[in-house]
Amino acid sequence: MENLPSLFANIGIGLETALSPANLWYCFVGVFLGTFIGVLPGIGPLAAMSMLFPITFYLDPTSALIMLAGIWYGTAYGSSTAAILINVPGSASSAVTSLDGYPLARQGRAGVALFLTAAASFVGGSIGIVLMMLFSPVIVAYAMKFGSAEYFALMVLGLVAASSISEGSVLKSLAMTLAGIIFGTVGMDIYTGSERFTFGMLELDEGIGLIPVAMGLFGVAEVISSVRLPPLEALREKVTLRSMMPTRDDIRRSIAPTLRGTGIGAFFGTLPGTGPTIASFLSYAVEKRVAKDPSRFGHGAIEGIVSPEAANNAADQTAFIPTMTLGIPGSATMALMIGALMIQGITPGPEMMTSHPDVFWGLVMSFWIGNVLLLVLNVPLIGIWVRLLTLPYHLLYPAILAFICVGIFGVSNTTFGVWVVIFFGAMGFLMRWARLPAASLLLGFVLGPLMEQHFRRAMAISQGDFMTFVDRPISLGIFVITGCILAYGIWLHLRRRLG
Repeated sequence: MENLPSLFANIGIGLETALSPANLWYCFVGVFLGTFIGVLPGIGPLAAMSMLFPITFYLDPTSALIMLAGIWYGTAYGSSTAAILINVPGSASSAVTSLDGYPLARQGRAGVALFLTAAASFVGGSIGIVLMMLFSPVIVAYAMKFGSAEYFALMVLGLVAASSISEGSVLKSLAMTLAGIIFGTVGMDIYTGSERFTFGMLELDEGIGLIPVAMGLFGVAEVISSVRLPPLEALREKVTLRSMMPTRDDIRRSIAPTLRGTGIGAFFGTLPGTGPTIASFLSYAVEKRVAKDPSRFGHGAIEGIVSPEAANNAADQTAFIPTMTLGIPGSATMALMIGALMIQGITPGPEMMTSHPDVFWGLVMSFWIGNVLLLVLNVPLIGIWVRLLTLPYHLLYPAILAFICVGIFGVSNTTFGVWVVIFFGAMGFLMRWARLPAASLLLGFVLGPLMEQHFRRAMAISQGDFMTFVDRPISLGIFVITGCILAYGIWLHLRRRLG
């Protein structure tokens, strides 16, 4: 960790840069667009950043990064709004928020859910920024020790945790996780180039997109399931500041999950290839494991929304650590960040903190400004968002479907993506009827391809020696934790059957 005088000097440089009128304006533009785009289903941060990327050619490097970063973490705030209100996650990382956020909205507590989401997001993002300021070199050094064996062990841990995400049969959950893995393998093999499960369809060569799967399983399935339900009177009540305030019990239940989610998100954000989606799912699984009454999850548990939201916002912030200090993008959005810098003649890496302190620390301090702006923007808008639920269903649901289709078509530029959404929407509806967990399928879809990729890479590096997974201390430790979780789950299942 840097010595304090040097740290304070860098903070001063960053504040001077971030508080300039131009950078304040681009920070506002970024977080406003991010919030707006996050609410719209299907578009996501990558599409928005790609469309605005040419503008960065004419901007100062710091201004360009500040605007793109504002879009990136602004979508994490906005995407939870649609997930909670209409069960349509604006991004994949907010899909898990809908599991408890939407039931809260159905209970007439949408204002409370959105307020707690904004608060948890702010806390998670703020702690992520502090970690980036204080421990960037330490965290990067730790993250660099992760090889393919460690990543594979993390993916296995995530898949085992998936069995605890859903309520009901563990066997059904594991079956849906396996189905998600199978869907994730569709497309061309990245090592051999051979086609897998494409059935001769060229559109499937690049695989199935994550956003169409999430939109279908949660959004379209919700529309189909709810079209015959009468509107709830609780949702038609006027939203006031008092109605948005959480109770003491809500606050008490939120504190520890928010901190745990922040820790999980901060850790996964520093690992390239993981990020907010995996962090939010695993934080939800952890909360369900440590809860005294896991049956509340899926029915409006406060912990089920604050922990994932804190996790994905913390991961959004700490994802900049390997990107800026090592030049290693953990995702396509981080690759765009690096591209914006390289166009300006700046190469991200270990020397960036010393050779371009105004860019690095200006970006870091802009995160504080952006998080405050998002909190100021989102809390007053909660009443407006909740009023969307007063729209008659025969107007609301066609609009939702139209937004989903337009968003997916705008990203893929083909009608095939729309058909994928329809397919998974019908599948999601049938899964609800059969009481099969959609969340487990989505997590298997996310983690399966990553697990395969790191397993094959570890095998290639070790020349086919399976002992590579237990010879390395970190991967061995993760497998031990996985075994303990699995054994604990089996013990609980047997105790319920015998008790």
